[in-house]
Amino acid sequence: MTELTDHTPLSIPEQLEGLLFVAPGPVTAQQLAATLDVPTREIEEALKTLKERLAISGGLELQEHKNRYQLTTKAGLSPIIERFLGLQATSKLSKAGVETLAIVAYKQPITRPQLDEIRGVNSDGVIKSLLSKGLIEEIGRTEGPGRPIIYGTTADFLQYFGLSSLEDLPVLDINPEGEVQEIQEKVFKD
Repeated sequence: MTELTDHTPLSIPEQLEGLLFVAPGPVTAQQLAATLDVPTREIEEALKTLKERLAISGGLELQEHKNRYQLTTKAGLSPIIERFLGLQATSKLSKAGVETLAIVAYKQPITRPQLDEIRGVNSDGVIKSLLSKGLIEEIGRTEGPGRPIIYGTTADFLQYFGLSSLEDLPVLDINPEGEVQEIQEKVFKD
C-alpha cells in the first residue's frame, strides 16, 4: 500500500489556519505562539496574512474579537449553511433589541443606567433577551455607586452580523437627535 504524505513544510499562516479550524472556540495569539513555539509578534503578522488571504478567496474568514481569533464562515454563506444543516430561520430581533444592541455596539463598554438614559426607557428586559441570545455579555462592573454591570458585544454578535471585528462597524456621522436611528439604519438593516 502506498502512503500518500507530503513532507513540504507548511507556512505559519497555513499552520494557523489548521489550528484555528480545529480550535473549539476563539484563541489568543499567545496560545497560538506557545503551540507553534514562535514569538507572538510573528503570529500576529501571520494572522494578518491569513486574514488577507481568506478575504480574497474561499468560504472562511478570520474573525477577531477582544484579541481572540477564530475561523468562521463568510456571512454570505449563512442561507445555504442553514439549509444544509436544517436549521430553522433564526428569530429576528425586536425593535427595542436592535436599538439596544446598536447602542451597545457603538458605546461599549456601557452600563444599563447609561443605556436607559440614551433610550429613555428601562432596558432590563431587552438586556436579558440580548444576553440569552449571546449577542452581549457582562464584561465587568463600575466602581461607582451600586457597581452597575458593564456590557459589551460578543464574538457571536460579530458572527451574527457578518463582521470580522468591531472596526468593521460603519463610521457614523452622528447628531445627538438622530444617533440611535442612524445606528439602526446603517448597521442593522433587515
